[in-house]
Amino acid sequence: MKIVVDAMGGDHAPAVVVDGAIQAARALETEIVLVGQQAAVEAELRKHDTAGLPITVVHASQVVEMDEHPAAAVKAKKDSSMVVGMDLVRHGEADAFVTAGNSGGALAAALFRLGRVRGIQRPALSTVFPSQTPQGHCFFLDVGANADCKPEYLLQFAIMGAVYAERILGVPRPRVAIVSNGEEVGKGNQLVQETVPLLQASGLNFVGNAEGKDIPWGIADVIVTDGFTGNVIVKLSEGVAKFITDTLKTEITSRTLSKIGAMLAKPAFDMIKRRLDYREYGGAPLLGVDGVVIVAHGRSDAYAVKNAILVAARTVENGVLEAIRRGIAPSESDAAD
Repeated sequence: MKIVVDAMGGDHAPAVVVDGAIQAARALETEIVLVGQQAAVEAELRKHDTAGLPITVVHASQVVEMDEHPAAAVKAKKDSSMVVGMDLVRHGEADAFVTAGNSGGALAAALFRLGRVRGIQRPALSTVFPSQTPQGHCFFLDVGANADCKPEYLLQFAIMGAVYAERILGVPRPRVAIVSNGEEVGKGNQLVQETVPLLQASGLNFVGNAEGKDIPWGIADVIVTDGFTGNVIVKLSEGVAKFITDTLKTEITSRTLSKIGAMLAKPAFDMIKRRLDYREYGGAPLLGVDGVVIVAHGRSDAYAVKNAILVAARTVENGVLEAIRRGIAPSESDAAD
């Protein structure tokens, strides 16, 4: 296996990306290709002991910056680390691509260089979301790739999400739900109401509507929605989680008795923090493009980058891409636009 990592992607690149790649190389014993401005990447590598590690560097002179228009930047910067890295996957020289860079740029580069899986109308950006399922989380998509969706898109998101949940999260016959403003049949906007019959007839283990409050409580293993709604839910959840943990920290440290109680409860607090920490989940798989692409948070540190690379390795090892290809019915390919 060979995994390509965008060394210039993210708020703290290339330092944390190189560090995370080194940690992943030690854990996986898998070849990692760092793509980016060679002098800068090699300077970071020299700060670490990399003897015997299967890490190589491929030069790319340009960078898709975080504040650039994604499609325009990808088209204009043919020698960017994002485009060069995607091309390695496209030409069969690598098995997966990982970036913490511009997420819109990653989507555009994947569509331009890799294309979509035959039959997929729109790719979806997905994430693991903490919940009270037996595995401790559900799989949530779309979280930002498609602000406007059609019912057929959400059906395909559900199919891809179910494949990923089964292959990567180890959930047999995962339960699928759709985000709505009410759990009763008939609730929801026009998109939800038109999607539900497709999900009911899909052969998936569809369990109905999920209100926002239900998502953390394990109502389903796979949650589907449009990218606008999904992005708002995920970003709000991250903000609320940080608000709660920061407030607890402030309150606990303000009184002596609270400090004593906190010392006794520290293992429980540490467990909660891990459950809510995006770094533990690494990166979000971009499902539906014809290659394995993992998009990590722009603010990722080395630990998050390492975990994103581990996610990429598991995705390759478990044959998720081929399973998605098989999971899309031939009749749907005729509807692809």
